[in-house]
Amino acid sequence: MSTLVLVFLGGGLGSVLRLLVAQWLTPSEWDRAGVPFPFGTLAVNLAGCLLIGLAAGWCGRRDWTRSLLLIGVLGGFTTFSTFGLDTARMILAGHIGRASVYVGLSVVGGLAASVIALRFIAPPMD
Repeated sequence: MSTLVLVFLGGGLGSVLRLLVAQWLTPSEWDRAGVPFPFGTLAVNLAGCLLIGLAAGWCGRRDWTRSLLLIGVLGGFTTFSTFGLDTARMILAGHIGRASVYVGLSVVGGLAASVIALRFIAPPMD
């Protein structure tokens, strides 16, 4: 199967999974101030970092698994573009403290999850 088809299929699956997680964890009625804390995006970013660490170790040099899982599914699932938009919206709405907590948890938590996955869980990378 071609690399483009694998990335396309995986990306569609990852994007749908991201939407479902975000809707489940960040209901619109959560914040009466009108700017909900993006729990769904945070959860997807942290899980995506952990999963990409695991998948990177597992896939090794197998091109089809890298295309499908790393680039496709996890590329569609992780949400750092949405992360930027969510953060900007919180800042523009005057929620600087909330935005700072979100940025800190996303960056430090995501890096920690990737390190844990690569160091302790996933097999050594090629």
